[in-house]
Amino acid sequence: MSPDQAPSVALVLGAGGARGLAHIGVIEAIEARGLRIAAIAGSSMGALVGGIYASGRLPAYRDWALALSRTDVFRLLDFGIGRPGLFTGDRLMDELQEIVGQHRIESLPIPFTAVATDLRAQREVWLTRGSLFDAIRASMAIPLVFTPVKLGGRELVDGGLLNPVPIAAMRQALADVVIAVDVNARVANAHGHASQIADGGDRESMRLPVMVDAEDGVEKETAGSMFAQWFTRKAAEQAQTGLIDLMARSLDTMQGQLSRMQLAFDPPDILVRISRDSSFFYEFWRTRELIEIGRKQADDALDAAGY
Repeated sequence: MSPDQAPSVALVLGAGGARGLAHIGVIEAIEARGLRIAAIAGSSMGALVGGIYASGRLPAYRDWALALSRTDVFRLLDFGIGRPGLFTGDRLMDELQEIVGQHRIESLPIPFTAVATDLRAQREVWLTRGSLFDAIRASMAIPLVFTPVKLGGRELVDGGLLNPVPIAAMRQALADVVIAVDVNARVANAHGHASQIADGGDRESMRLPVMVDAEDGVEKETAGSMFAQWFTRKAAEQAQTGLIDLMARSLDTMQGQLSRMQLAFDPPDILVRISRDSSFFYEFWRTRELIEIGRKQADDALDAAGY
């Protein structure tokens, strides 16, 4: 079967911090079966992996992520002194742009949508044009962790606050099947399992999103002081019992509940479920393990669906 004849996929990649590394394994499983990814939407880490895949640079990002140690992860965090967030995210984004390069969303070979949250308007925003990395950065700006991103007069933060699994962003995509990946699933163990989605949900409570351009002009500030490095190191050392652990559990609880409601309201054709117990949201040094979990769960879900 030629690539043009292969079944096409509208892929939805969910929010969930480091667990979003499982998206790489999901994509690899989809491609291994000859399916063609025709469009992608993502929130937070799902926007990062989805946007990099759409740019054609996922293998380079995968190799970089596999080489990260625990120390490397925390060295990428630049302390946001005087800013409304612990870290600015500048150092991380600069590193990623070295790997992936500069891209505009509308020029990508695969249609891509990054989902963010407009704090002032308190509504979901779909970023479909403009700078790819500005859109990714906005989509993954976890409140209190990373500073918000200012785009087009909007103050944007993590898309997972309102839509951890943005299936609606793919409903108009021209594809044979919609595959969604939920990395906040409640399952029996860290390796999860595929399952059916329950009916239900409140359609009237879902506010329509706004489509905006991800224009340039993000305010940038990097603080590399000795104090910042010391604080980051201490945060890493105390993560299991301190502020970061509390924040991780709070995010997991909120996003897990939102994911269940949205998947019940708007189920995809195929759902790949990754357990929220697979990792904490900051454990980006567990790339290899999380990729394998994603690949296994995708294979199970695709087998069940007959693909």
